[in-house]
Amino acid sequence: MGRTHALTGWCAGLAVAPVVGAGTVHQAVALGAVTAGFALLPDLDHPGARASRLLGPITGALSWLLRRASARLYALTKGPRDEDGKGTHRHMTHTLLFALALGALTAVGTEAGGPYAVAGVVVFALLLAENALGDWLLPVSGGAVVWWAASSPDGLGELNQLAGWLGIAVAVGCLVHCLGDALTESGCPFLFPLPIAGETWYELRPAWLRFRTGKTAENILIFPAFAVLGVLLLPGVAGFVADGIDTYVGSTSATERP
Repeated sequence: MGRTHALTGWCAGLAVAPVVGAGTVHQAVALGAVTAGFALLPDLDHPGARASRLLGPITGALSWLLRRASARLYALTKGPRDEDGKGTHRHMTHTLLFALALGALTAVGTEAGGPYAVAGVVVFALLLAENALGDWLLPVSGGAVVWWAASSPDGLGELNQLAGWLGIAVAVGCLVHCLGDALTESGCPFLFPLPIAGETWYELRPAWLRFRTGKTAENILIFPAFAVLGVLLLPGVAGFVADGIDTYVGSTSATERP
């Protein structure tokens, strides 16, 4: 479901942040927000998806274009054992190639456009994430912006440092979406155009990991687990929790001594 895609994207963004040099809390949160939002973007190839309805006729038209392009690509490249479907939903936008291409375009665009281009990508990602996670995200993100402005002497300059790396966040978000879909009953052809078993669009779906969307496995196990992980991955939180546990264990041991 959309909220799980967004949450897994958030976790992936926070995990990637220190690797790409986004060391401050501000930068890590911005990177995580982008990855969370773009973990929903591949579903823009479905007219009923939240992403397709996000900005009314604008995202609706983009959804239509992506479906047409995906159907055309599927017709040109499908293998002898691929299904005789339209090739719209869960095809072109659900591939590693699409994730890498969109990431590269984002990196080039934000490098050329400067901090305002970076801010635009972050805002769009926040709108995508809010559409899936709920309206509570807007006041929280607004508060985060106020906090950033109050605590950072050069907020835009700090944000601009993410320009090139933002492409990685976008690509990771799209890839996380594909990996999530690969765990569902329908699978995901994200290794296109690598031919597997006579199929160019082979839907990867490991039998031992598959679950039904929106059922017990997702609602009771997967979503809560990533919610906890999403907090622990925030810069400094894991260390704070570990110190608290050490302090508690130490005080308990001292109390139990005769």
